[in-house]
Amino acid sequence: MRRRGRSVPDELAGVAHPANWHPFVPPNTSGRFGEFGVSGVLRGAALMFFAYIGFDTVSTLAQESRRPQRDLPIGLLGSLGICAALYVGVAAVMTGMVSYRHLDVANPITVALAQAGPDLAWLVPIVGVGAILGLASAVLSSLLGQSRIFYAMARDGLLPPLFLRVHSRFGTPLAGTIIVGAFAALIAGLFPIEVLGELVSIGTLLAFMSVCVDVMVMRRSHPHLPRIFRVPWSPLVPSLGIACCAVLMLSLPAATWIRLLVWMVLGLLIYPVLLRRRKVPLPT
Repeated sequence: MRRRGRSVPDELAGVAHPANWHPFVPPNTSGRFGEFGVSGVLRGAALMFFAYIGFDTVSTLAQESRRPQRDLPIGLLGSLGICAALYVGVAAVMTGMVSYRHLDVANPITVALAQAGPDLAWLVPIVGVGAILGLASAVLSSLLGQSRIFYAMARDGLLPPLFLRVHSRFGTPLAGTIIVGAFAALIAGLFPIEVLGELVSIGTLLAFMSVCVDVMVMRRSHPHLPRIFRVPWSPLVPSLGIACCAVLMLSLPAATWIRLLVWMVLGLLIYPVLLRRRKVPLPT
């Protein structure tokens, strides 16, 4: 293979092996749901859905942007398209370099590079450092969005006024950021990462489904309400969102559903108490 009269370097030639992509969707030979096959694809997508929670963070920063009606759609759709393309590209390269049977590990990219040969071994420490930095940025973005959500809830009387305190210089939620960070560190240190990942994914899917339902309900209950953002092709788009979220949620294990129900029951028990204490009328 040549390009502008120069051959491709030997260390980059033959790294990806098309044979590793056959079959493209490995069959489910065990008969158990979620182990390869179509069910495995669905469960894998549901388990990894927490990776997209950062896009929800963009919407929580609407009140801190100059032109939210213009900037937020560009930021959401643009970042979603770029990240999705990068995810698909990296997954295609990894599974082409190494059989998928060897990638069920915590560090699949470094494993793929290490098994690709000594010519690419120098990339392993660089990718490892990049992965740590990427995880740190993902954690910080989640904490950023959660502190803003708590600020909005406190403004509506759903949380104590403590979460309304902002930094005197930066104007950001000070108490909320500290409390959310400390709580997140405590939970991450006490519970297995697999359980937390599944719980975050199913909670995010439920939240996105609720937003889709709210869009259709608000269109009927408050048709004349001024709207800066409008969902196109409603109710088709919200209906598709509800269906996709429901399919992914049903793909998760039963234990994850039990944890979700317990968490929801606790929230439903606390929610009316907070409303009455803050003298906020209960929704009808």
